[in-house]
Amino acid sequence: MSRIGKLPIAIPPKVEVTLDGQRIVVKGPKGTLERTLPDSIEVVCEDARLLVARRGESRRAREQHGLGRTLVANMVAGVTTGFTKPMQIAGVGYRIALTGRKLTINAGFSHPVEIELPAGIDIEVDPKASAIAGTRNQQGFNFVIKGFDKQAVGDLAAKIRDIRPPEPYKGKGIRYTAEKILLKAGKSGKK
Repeated sequence: MSRIGKLPIAIPPKVEVTLDGQRIVVKGPKGTLERTLPDSIEVVCEDARLLVARRGESRRAREQHGLGRTLVANMVAGVTTGFTKPMQIAGVGYRIALTGRKLTINAGFSHPVEIELPAGIDIEVDPKASAIAGTRNQQGFNFVIKGFDKQAVGDLAAKIRDIRPPEPYKGKGIRYTAEKILLKAGKSGKK
């Protein structure tokens, strides 16, 4: 039995869960999420909690048991509290600005990169966004991606990070706040 898959998922009072075969719909204060689960997974609602079970003992069913439970738990957590992904941009002239639903990123290219925000995703930019960082000691400025769909938040964060990943010599670029960058010494560091 999967250690993660056998854990029950508590349904908060303001959350409504609808089961229709393999399709699950979760409605809450933040929004509505729906997903179609694999055929090897079965979700049962009893006593204000969800139980995820597998239908067989095949290798595929065992692999998807914990995954299915985690996906359903993330749906319930997303519509109640939501998810955040804090990020950081550092570099001389590197900036981020939000105008309406369009995110504009200046990351050392000859042109600004513009990203249209998907529905259900918000970005909170640090009010000190005009501060520019460029050395190892300065941290740059932060922004936070917020949303109720964990996959959409993570996908947007990865897309933004891919614009200018952190480089290993000065640490310039866009990175997750919790990400550790191992800085290299460079040519002058060999002496």
